[in-house]
Amino acid sequence: MQNRVLVTAATGILGKAIVEAAVGAELPVRQAVRNPAKANPNVEAVRLDYADAATIAPALAGVSAMVLMAPPLDPNAPAEVAPVIAAAKAANLEHLIFISAFGVNHSEQAPLRIVEHLVMDSGVPFTILRPNFFMENFSEGFLARGIREQNAIYLAAGNGETSFISARDIAAVVVTVLQKRITGRDFDLTGPAALDHTEVAKIISEVSGRTVTYHPLTEQQMLEGARAQGMPEPTVAYMGMLYAVVRAGFEAPVSGDVETITGRKPMTFEAFWRTL
Repeated sequence: MQNRVLVTAATGILGKAIVEAAVGAELPVRQAVRNPAKANPNVEAVRLDYADAATIAPALAGVSAMVLMAPPLDPNAPAEVAPVIAAAKAANLEHLIFISAFGVNHSEQAPLRIVEHLVMDSGVPFTILRPNFFMENFSEGFLARGIREQNAIYLAAGNGETSFISARDIAAVVVTVLQKRITGRDFDLTGPAALDHTEVAKIISEVSGRTVTYHPLTEQQMLEGARAQGMPEPTVAYMGMLYAVVRAGFEAPVSGDVETITGRKPMTFEAFWRTL
């Protein structure tokens, strides 16, 4: 079996970072995406659609490891990725890395926690990584447009702090876990400090030279805005739950696992923003 690594959701923020880091580490990598035409043209790509069972086995053919990501903000994630996990077992994969989310191990009903159990019970050597919210959400993710066009961050995050982490640091962890074959473990991945969104806006303002302001919304305002943008109701409810967790302070803890695995500290938010 070749030592090729299959990276799912390879056109997303984290998927792109993992592919880039794997290439930089000279790991053979294959991108798994719904539309290969949108993938990195310099890296092998294959179609993988969780809703199309016929695409699963071909995507896994000839790989020894997989980095699995569930559909974001999807309460049906366990049902969608269960066939992929089963196929990984059938293909005798040597390593399955599941990208979960910070804190889900404290709620057995959380969709990603259910997926964690599917992975742990699969019989495939596994590693579970639980990253916190991405720093990239502000630069290229769902908050970037508001910052770019309105100099504003609109969220129902209250004064809750989050130990934001860059996708680049998560990708460095993934590569190290693959290289060292760290299995049977789970890790919490955070940045080096917890910040509330007022502090985030201040850092962006200082680095960019323009004033960005955080506008705290009520949960109802945030969810009504999400509905107005066409977000499906189950996803709206999931988003509401996530930011209730932020307001309660559960995303604030800081973990040292990035440094433990990679040997270096993760980027600060200021250092991240200065790289853009």
